[in-house]
Amino acid sequence: MNKNHSNNVRHQQMCSFHFYSFVIFCSLILVTFLSACSSSNGKFRLEGRFKNMNQGEFYLYDTEQGWKDTIGVRDGRFVYELALKDTTTLLLLFPNYSELPIFARPGVKIKMNGDATHLRGTTIKGSDENEEMTAFRLRANQQTPPEIIKSAKEYITDNPASPVSFYLLQRYFIQSSTPDYDEAEKLCLLIQQATNNGFAVRFSKQLAILKNAKKGSQLPRFTVKDTNGKVVTEKQLKKDINVICLWSSWNYESRNIMTKIRKLRKAHPDKIAVVSVCIDATLAAGRDFLKRDSIDWPNICDGKMWQSPLCTTMGMTTIPANIITDKNGKIIARNLSDAKEMEEKLKALLK
Repeated sequence: MNKNHSNNVRHQQMCSFHFYSFVIFCSLILVTFLSACSSSNGKFRLEGRFKNMNQGEFYLYDTEQGWKDTIGVRDGRFVYELALKDTTTLLLLFPNYSELPIFARPGVKIKMNGDATHLRGTTIKGSDENEEMTAFRLRANQQTPPEIIKSAKEYITDNPASPVSFYLLQRYFIQSSTPDYDEAEKLCLLIQQATNNGFAVRFSKQLAILKNAKKGSQLPRFTVKDTNGKVVTEKQLKKDINVICLWSSWNYESRNIMTKIRKLRKAHPDKIAVVSVCIDATLAAGRDFLKRDSIDWPNICDGKMWQSPLCTTMGMTTIPANIITDKNGKIIARNLSDAKEMEEKLKALLK
């Protein structure tokens, strides 16, 4: 009897051992699986591989907080980690200044694969929102501009809580050469109702400013101090042609636009007035360019980047960004995309 009891005990112990071994084994499998989909240290992790690129640098820009970082590429590969508290939208800016949105969350690992000779075909995997954005972007490569706008509206309407929707709203309804502020306002309301996102609320307020500062409107009033401590207001923009120009040391096209404006202003000092806004984090970052290019008009750089009061007042949400007014303060052009377009517009106005 005692022997049978002892055997039963040993049998129960063996069953318990095998059961717990099985549980531990399953747990290890689960951990391994999750590790493949998330960063081991809880940080957001971005890995990339690009063909036909031995080495170089990318800029990574946080559209919500306004900070910028640099990612080094070696042998066509890079790894970048970032401590995050919440989901945010990052823009990866390539050397040719094309961009790719990346939706970052704490503990998630994202993998990029692309070809430096065809960046538009880059894929981003590792989370639903990044894979959905990749699918949208690859599909848009085959569509006409009106078809892309229609697809963006449909996606936002069907997925208002997705961070992809907020990016599409800004990219196709605000940053367009022909922005549709009325449609953007409707879509932004859908996003606000679905997410209760504080950034969306702030953006909605900025959208109202944008509508008031669109082409044909009166330039909003402003009072700021330039990098020399002098007060600058809209009253200093009373010449035949007046330009407010947004730029940064890390954006080539915005600097190129500044150079074109300087050359034309030098030839027509009595007809062109300029105020520039630098969104670098520090004045030192852009000081060399200002000195080298002999920029002598008022330049604003308060270290607040996209939160700079003048950016907010003028509704400047992308770079390059610019506003041209006549001598009465009426906005006659807005957000000319490159130096050639700016040059052609100013020459036409000078005639």
